[in-house]
Amino acid sequence: MLVTLKEILAIAEERKIAVGSFNTPNLASLRAIIAAAEALNQPVILMHAQVHEEMGLCTMEEVAPIMLAAAKKSTVPVCVHLDHGTDLDYIKRGLELGFTGVMFDGSALSHEENFAMTKEAVRMAALTGASVEAEIGSMGAREGGNALDMDNPESIYTDPDMAVKFVAETGIDALACAFGTVHGMYVREPKLDFDRLGKINELVSVPLVMHGGSGVSVEDYRRVISLGISKINYYTYMSKAGAEAIMGKTFTQYHDIVKAATEGMRIDVENAIRVFSGL
Repeated sequence: MLVTLKEILAIAEERKIAVGSFNTPNLASLRAIIAAAEALNQPVILMHAQVHEEMGLCTMEEVAPIMLAAAKKSTVPVCVHLDHGTDLDYIKRGLELGFTGVMFDGSALSHEENFAMTKEAVRMAALTGASVEAEIGSMGAREGGNALDMDNPESIYTDPDMAVKFVAETGIDALACAFGTVHGMYVREPKLDFDRLGKINELVSVPLVMHGGSGVSVEDYRRVISLGISKINYYTYMSKAGAEAIMGKTFTQYHDIVKAATEGMRIDVENAIRVFSGL
């Protein structure tokens, strides 16, 4: 069942859970995610990230029709979401392809540019009925991994007062917050600023999103969900699980490699959804 980001986050808020949001750079990951969500009868978000094209993976035009077909066929609510779109032309192309949610990532821009371009993304999405997620603050690194020094978090974390202004002036449907998580593999244990997240949750009226969801403890997942996180982006450890499923094993056929990796990812995604849904 294909739904918008706004619709699926309303389900999360009603159930007091977080919806797992997983990147699908290939058919194996897409199948793993849908299988896990349907097995647990839980809503799920399929994502395509702009950065994956820079890594030589599927293009948006290649993967979007497959994502949308899988969502429409699924027995659970599924949002097809464009993750970390960094330019408005890319956002427009995603909307034309049928994405029901888009994220405009202006975190590397000045506040003025981020506000203005996010407003334009909201205007464009309204033409197709899609929802918009945007980010104020920074995760400390792009999706490629944990690369920046996190010893000075005040310089990159989301300011609660600025978050209020950002949500009010742009009209976004979901806010990605920076409070201590990063993209990619953690080089040290994450230290999450729960007080900051709680303050943001008190002040803003839209669902909150956690990026860099891989590698967080079960206890911390549950705590951030209690503080308003309704969407958790998760990819790195799912991908790692797919790789570990084939390491040290001998295969003579490529399709057997794909099947083993898909099963490894399915198990990891199912475990993540269980935690996010409180199962």
